[in-house]
Amino acid sequence: MGLFSLTQELAIDLGTANTLIIYNGKVVVDEPSIIALDIHTNKVMAIGKQARLMHGKTHQNIKTIRPLKDGVIADFNAAEQMLRGMIKMVKTNGHFFSPSLRMVICIPSGSTNVEIRTVRESAEHAGGREVYMIFEPMAAALGAGLDVQAPEGHMIIDIGGGTTEIACISLGGIVCSESIDVAGDVFTDDIQKYVRQQYNVRIGERTAEDIKIAIGAAVRDLDDAPEDYVVTGPNMLTALPTTINLSYSEIAYALEKSLLKIDAAIMKVLEIIPPELYTDIVKNGIYLAGGGALIKGLAKRFTEKNNIPFIVAEDPLRAVVRGTGIALKNIDKFSFLMK
Repeated sequence: MGLFSLTQELAIDLGTANTLIIYNGKVVVDEPSIIALDIHTNKVMAIGKQARLMHGKTHQNIKTIRPLKDGVIADFNAAEQMLRGMIKMVKTNGHFFSPSLRMVICIPSGSTNVEIRTVRESAEHAGGREVYMIFEPMAAALGAGLDVQAPEGHMIIDIGGGTTEIACISLGGIVCSESIDVAGDVFTDDIQKYVRQQYNVRIGERTAEDIKIAIGAAVRDLDDAPEDYVVTGPNMLTALPTTINLSYSEIAYALEKSLLKIDAAIMKVLEIIPPELYTDIVKNGIYLAGGGALIKGLAKRFTEKNNIPFIVAEDPLRAVVRGTGIALKNIDKFSFLMK
């Protein structure tokens, strides 16, 4: 992969919440999946972190767009421009890119042929000459360090921004899987609704996201309890500023309904796993990846509910892109890459 090689290789985790790109074995782009455009000219004003700072604070000439919804592209033009801009970010890291780009992009396991084609076309318009796809659960399993090609059952749960992917993997393939659109974005929405209903206070998406990261919890009795989160917002009745203290146990209550939906999806997959693979999974445990795996007490909650050990993968936020990078290095070896 020298400076003048004819093909440059990128592993891309095109996520609903964040987009990560690996080049030469290193994560060189880790940015929120958001773009700011001029409404009149459609010119790109900002991408990633800079665009996120503008989110919810723009004036009438600028709009911020999150091009992906529930793990799939909702705005083709914005997705293409965002992807193109993020690929340019890789170039600015001191590397010269020839026109030929080989990409491996991960997609939700429940993607339809139309959705897959949309991702492929966006990547090709952004400069990709060879574009391969890998399903997110497979990428997450590779990134979590599981031997996906062994004749042994592994189970992975990838809780991203738009979707939660649950899959049983054996012999380099997905035996059974379930993809639901209950994930990080829904958790953020749950927190906004809770604060609105409980305290009559409006908070924005960014604030709710910060609350989720700071004190998001899945159980109401944590051993290492985080401090209460102080938030100020307008009272919905008086429009006057109101300051409230939120505890992690309140957030656990706010997220309960959504977590029950993930519980049901896990049970659905466990019910159809072949008995031999089920035995392997009970022995090996179930791995959690994605940003949602960072919610405090989540592994503990799932373990108590299912009597199977749940393990949070190392650096779960980057597990999917790490696995995509491994797949990129072994394109010939891994037959589960979709051509």
